[in-house]
Amino acid sequence: MKKILVIDDEPDLRELVRVNLDQAGYGVETASSGREALQVLRRSPPDLVVLDLMLPDISGTELCRKIRSDPALADIPVIMLTAKAAEVDRVVGFELGADDYVTKPFSPREFVLRVAAILRRRFADADAEQALEHGAIRLDAARHRCTVDGAEAPLTAKEFDLLRELMSRPGRVVTREALLERVWGSDVTVTPRTIDTHLKRLREKLGSAGDSVETVRGVGYRFADG
Repeated sequence: MKKILVIDDEPDLRELVRVNLDQAGYGVETASSGREALQVLRRSPPDLVVLDLMLPDISGTELCRKIRSDPALADIPVIMLTAKAAEVDRVVGFELGADDYVTKPFSPREFVLRVAAILRRRFADADAEQALEHGAIRLDAARHRCTVDGAEAPLTAKEFDLLRELMSRPGRVVTREALLERVWGSDVTVTPRTIDTHLKRLREKLGSAGDSVETVRGVGYRFADG
């Protein structure tokens, strides 16, 4: 059973999400504040986090930063669930590492399908996938782990997926549009700026091996073959 942590300070909304996820067969834990959520995350990391942006103590954006900066939590998918519907808020959410962005009010059925899609992409056939290795970089899909010269690189779920897409096609250019489709899916509105931001952070985390991810100006990105 996949575990999901729902973080929202509205009791009715929190219960609505909990009930629908419970009916879909997920194990659900809830938190009404950022500090409570951090305690739960560190005690028992879930398989996915549902995060409201407007919390009473720590903002949702700050909590997302904390999750993405913690090596033990960084690869947990995050769905932002918020009343903030402006494009700039969505862009900020994705730049912080959100895997999806859902605005209130929302369809509970569609929301559960989005959760299922993210978890399916994360876990589907992971055990059957072989590790990818080029130069100093090793990507272990089964363990969702990336190492550079043997040292772990704490990638977010999206950074991991982007690197896997590029490493699985060494020497071939992958367009931004293709990366958006394969990593975010066609039902999520993101911009080329989102791709660029994620890949900039990915290069930084890869350290000396970051140059392996090459920019092909005006087209997309390529993983260096050799």
